[in-house]
Amino acid sequence: MQNRLTKGRLLDDEGRLLQAGYSTVMSRRYDRKNIAASKWRIKEWDYYIISDGRKSIAFTISDIGYLGLMSVSVIDLEEPACRTSSKITLFPFGKYDFPKTYEDGDVKFKSKALKLYFRNDKGEREIECEYKKWDGQNTLKAKIKLTRPPRDAMVIATPFKEDERAFYYNAKLNCMTAQGYYEIGGQRYEFDPQVALGTLDWGRGVWTYKNVWYWGSMQWRLKNGHTIGFNLGYGFGDTSQASENMFFTDGIAHKLGKVTFDIPQRDGKDDFMKEWAIRDDEDRLFMRFKPIIDRCDRVNALLVSTNQHQVFGEFDGYVRLDDGTLIEFSACRGFAEKVVNKW
Repeated sequence: MQNRLTKGRLLDDEGRLLQAGYSTVMSRRYDRKNIAASKWRIKEWDYYIISDGRKSIAFTISDIGYLGLMSVSVIDLEEPACRTSSKITLFPFGKYDFPKTYEDGDVKFKSKALKLYFRNDKGEREIECEYKKWDGQNTLKAKIKLTRPPRDAMVIATPFKEDERAFYYNAKLNCMTAQGYYEIGGQRYEFDPQVALGTLDWGRGVWTYKNVWYWGSMQWRLKNGHTIGFNLGYGFGDTSQASENMFFTDGIAHKLGKVTFDIPQRDGKDDFMKEWAIRDDEDRLFMRFKPIIDRCDRVNALLVSTNQHQVFGEFDGYVRLDDGTLIEFSACRGFAEKVVNKW
C-alpha cells in the first residue's frame, strides 16, 4: 500500500503521527514544539552531498539530543580515498534551531575549529565551510551553490510500532545543480555546474533506541544534459503505508514499492566490497552495484554505538517509469549504505 500524505499538521496534541505515508512536496507541517517525547530522543539533521562522479563532498549538521555532530567528508572515487572529520558537542537539545521545512531557513554551526553554514533562500542554497586542521594539518574551505531544485521531492512520514510517539519525517531533494569549490591546504577542486549535482537529506523525528537502515542515492547527469537519480531506503519503522523509494527523471518522481539490497556474505558477515544486487518487488527496478570504496565509521561509547558502511560505487541497471517507459543506465555513480545504530 502506498498512502499519499494530505495537507495538515504532522503530529496531534499528544505528539503522535497524524498520518503515515509519502508525498512529493512537504504536505505535513513539522514543529518541534509539538513533540511529546523526551528531548533526549529527538533527532534533527540536514545532510548535503555534492558530487560530479569523480569527487564528492558531504556536510552534516545534526542534533541527536544528547550530542551534536558536525562532519565533513571528502570522497575521491578516482584514487580511491576518503576522509571524514567531525566535531561533537554535548546536549544541544534543539539549540541549532533547525528549520521546520526544507523549503527555506538556515542552519549554522560555529566553533573555533569549524564554521559551517547552510543558507536557503526559497530554493537557492549555499553551503559555506571553514574547517581548521580538517585532516590534522590543513584547513578545508568550501563554498558551493545549489540551484534548480527539482519539481518533486521524496517526502515520507514513518511511524514506529514500538512507540506511538516515535516517528521519522524525512525529505530527500535529488539532482540540484551544484557549482563551487572545496579547497584543502591551498589545493582547490572546482565543481562544474554542467556536471555536478547535489542532494539534501532533511530529517526530523523521534527514534527508537536500536534500528537498522539501508539507504541508496544516486544523482547523475547524462551526456544529453538530462538528469536521473533515485532515493531508495528501508529497514526501520513501520513502512506498511508507504516506502521512500523513488526514481527521478529531470526532477520528476516515479514512485516505487519495496526494494531489497542483496549484500554479499562472507563467513556470515556482510561483504560490502563485492557486487550487490538491488531490486524492487514489482520488477520495475533492477541494478548491479559495483563498489569502489567503503566509507566506514564506527563508534562505541557506553550506551551509544553506530556502525556505518556508506559504500560508493557504480550502478548498472534499468527502471520502468510510471508511464511504462524503460530506461537503461550504466556506470552511474552514487552510494548505498547499511547503518546500525543504538542511540
